Amino acid sequence: MKRVTGIGGVFFKSPDPPRLAEWYRVHLGFNIEEWGGVAFPWAGPDNPAGIGSTMWSAFKEDTEHFAPSPAAFMINYRVHDLHALMAALRDEGCQVSDKVDESEHGKFAWVIDPDGNKLELWQAPEGH
Repeated sequence: MKRVTGIGGVFFKSPDPPRLAEWYRVHLGFNIEEWGGVAFPWAGPDNPAGIGSTMWSAFKEDTEHFAPSPAAFMINYRVHDLHALMAALRDEGCQVSDKVDESEHGKFAWVIDPDGNKLELWQAPEGH
């Protein structure tokens, strides 16, 4: 079974996400979108047929989205078959959330690594 197939996004806390996003826009050339983050498309000169993107976004410092992890970041990993992977991780004794979110953006679930970091697992919608 395929497990992680890539990184879907990097998310982290900031005391002032708009200020931080502006710094990244000015100094690193990030194209900050209206929702406050960036979608880096995979298609480019070296990968003209690439499908998909990697997300970057700062969250408010008091966000609960990363809970129960005390970490100031969360990495989103792309996976091939979310439900099969979650079942395998449970069988292997990993700390896995019972919650799975499904929407037009794909399927999302969460696991806690041995250091207490919350990791987001994402199965993209068909064709992405």
